Amino acid sequence: MSILVVDDDAVLCQFLTELLQDAGYSVVTAANGLEALNKLRQVVPQPCLILLDVTMPLMDGWTFREQQLQDPYLATIPVVYISATSHHRVQAAVSGAHHLLKPFVVQDLLQMVARFCAPSSARS
Repeated sequence: MSILVVDDDAVLCQFLTELLQDAGYSVVTAANGLEALNKLRQVVPQPCLILLDVTMPLMDGWTFREQQLQDPYLATIPVVYISATSHHRVQAAVSGAHHLLKPFVVQDLLQMVARFCAPSSARS
């Protein structure tokens, strides 16, 4: 199963990619919401989860989520916002998403991911 990581911080994207790949997941990355929407519309099968930053150029996380929910093909993909602001938890919940506060504990992130995705090594 793949996970889409959407963040304009290249270092964090690289860290998350390596962490998730080491845990057995396939990872696709995008630097902003617009790029993420374009990739989602081309990726088959859909990712099991989207890890989403809030503040990004071109299209922020909130706008991405609005657009995602308007597309029936994409609307069912779960989203976890990863942000450094705790008040984003409420906004995430209102949009039907989850929230993980930065800086996060790696084990907390992996547990959140496991709620939605089984690593490829666990599939038969």
